[in-house]
Amino acid sequence: VQLVESGGGLVQPGGSLRLSCAASGSIFSIYAMGWYRQAPGQAPGNQRELVARISSGGSTYYADSVKGRFTISRDNAKNTVYLQMNSMKPEDTAVYYCNAGQVLSGSYYPSDLWGQGTQVTVSS
Repeated sequence: VQLVESGGGLVQPGGSLRLSCAASGSIFSIYAMGWYRQAPGQAPGNQRELVARISSGGSTYYADSVKGRFTISRDNAKNTVYLQMNSMKPEDTAVYYCNAGQVLSGSYYPSDLWGQGTQVTVSS
């Protein structure tokens, strides 16, 4: 499976963006999918922050920092997972990555399957 993110860019505070992550391969539907982000200036060893995840069955989780503003969804027919970001804030500025993993007992466990990342900048 290969993952390719798109949809990043520059947006003003309060604006919206929709990220997409397209997966190759026919087994996309069995994976849980997660969106992570890494803010600028973080030390290379710092972990990426899990922003949202969606299980293969469609259950979702959101970090408190984005709850009520971001929505994760998936279209298994298109092998694609989306992240709709509304009411964006400057602190949402980061490189966003998608990941294919699994959910066990409600927790998301990332695999080594990562996209290349897409830059999101929130600034006036």
